Amino acid sequence: MFPIILSACALVAVTVAVHAGGLAALLRALLRSQAPPPARFWPLTWLLIRVTWVLILIHVTEIAVWALFYLWAGCLPDAESAFYFSGVTYATIGYGDLVLPQSWRMLGPVEGLTGILMCGLSTGFFFALLSRVFGAKFKAEPH
Repeated sequence: MFPIILSACALVAVTVAVHAGGLAALLRALLRSQAPPPARFWPLTWLLIRVTWVLILIHVTEIAVWALFYLWAGCLPDAESAFYFSGVTYATIGYGDLVLPQSWRMLGPVEGLTGILMCGLSTGFFFALLSRVFGAKFKAEPH
């Protein structure tokens, strides 16, 4: 049981580190741009699309970390199964068509909870970005 708990803790730590690094890089890129925040529909939409792509890439990287662990530990038979199970679990879809061996079962809920938290961080990032965009727009407009 101890190796499984230790594995879960390590996977959570790596996932959080990947997410923090990804958000920091994205934030650095956004702050480096000296252009004023977009206020028109298409420029704002394009910004949100690009941010969404990066956030999805961060999440897919985190899913891959878990999938590679499942594959390495022999929890799932092949890479496709490991990535599929990890994605479904991380996103808390939980189809149940693939399951971990009994000895590794507790990793599933831990990955699901971690995915929820990381998606929450991404949502918070989106909220902060839109708050900045609209905050700058409203400060610039006379009332």
